[in-house]
Amino acid sequence: MAEEDAAIRRLYEDLLSAWNDRDARRYASLFTDDASLIGFDGSQVDASELEKHLVPIFTDHPTASYVWRVQEVRPLGPAVALLRARVGMVPPGHTDVNPAVNAVQSLVAVQHNGTWRVALFHNTPAQYHGRSDLAEEHTADMRAAMVEASSRS
Repeated sequence: MAEEDAAIRRLYEDLLSAWNDRDARRYASLFTDDASLIGFDGSQVDASELEKHLVPIFTDHPTASYVWRVQEVRPLGPAVALLRARVGMVPPGHTDVNPAVNAVQSLVAVQHNGTWRVALFHNTPAQYHGRSDLAEEHTADMRAAMVEASSRS
């Protein structure tokens, strides 16, 4: 299972790295043909439309970069797994996360012919209504993840 766990974590890292690189084609290539994406704003995109959906976002908007911490990778059955993570975003030209756009993400990965791909990616705002301690904890965790990522570079 350690090998599968590592492969699923790599898939997730590749996905967010493709976003950070503003590479719509590479991002879309990580999904199965029948996958779905649910975006931060609630938009729902089928895999067949994913690249077309992302190109104008990357072309017309200075997108923030993700920092993340995987919380769990759990098998759901043979060749199917769930990854859950917390993320923060660093706006272009800034050096700190923007707590207003912290999120939690879920990724369902499936393995076909030895390759893991995204079947479902869901990005939900982490607003923690009325629980400022959780919001502050999330932001502190993302700041720590950002420091850890920069030390690996």
